Amino acid sequence: MKVINDVVEWLVQTGLLSVLAIFLLKQLKPVLDNKAQHSSTEQSKALWTLLEQVADMTVTSLVSQDKSGREKFDEASMIVNDAMKKQGYKLDSQVIHTAVQAAYEKSDLTPTVNTKEDK
Repeated sequence: MKVINDVVEWLVQTGLLSVLAIFLLKQLKPVLDNKAQHSSTEQSKALWTLLEQVADMTVTSLVSQDKSGREKFDEASMIVNDAMKKQGYKLDSQVIHTAVQAAYEKSDLTPTVNTKEDK
C-alpha cells in the first residue's frame, strides 16, 4: 500500500499526472464530440418521424370532412402544431406546413395523374 501511495505522490509532484490527464482529455474530446453530434442527429430523426406520423394521422382524419382543401390544410396545420406543442416541441410554421403537405401528397386525397397519354 505504501508503494502505491509513493507512486501516486511522485506522479503528482512531478506533474506527470497533469500531463497524462491533459493528454487523455485531448484524445477523448473528438470521441465525445462525435457522440454528441450523433445523439443530436438521432433526436432530429425521431422528431421528424413523430411529426410525420402526427401529420399523416391528422390529414387522414380530415379526409371525410366537408371543407375546402385550404380549410383542411389550415386545420391540419393547426392540429399538428397543437399536438407538437403538447409534446414539448416548438416548431416553425413552415416545417409544420411542409409535413402536412407531404402527408396530404401521400394520402388518398391526391389523385394520381398520368401525364403520358396512351396512343
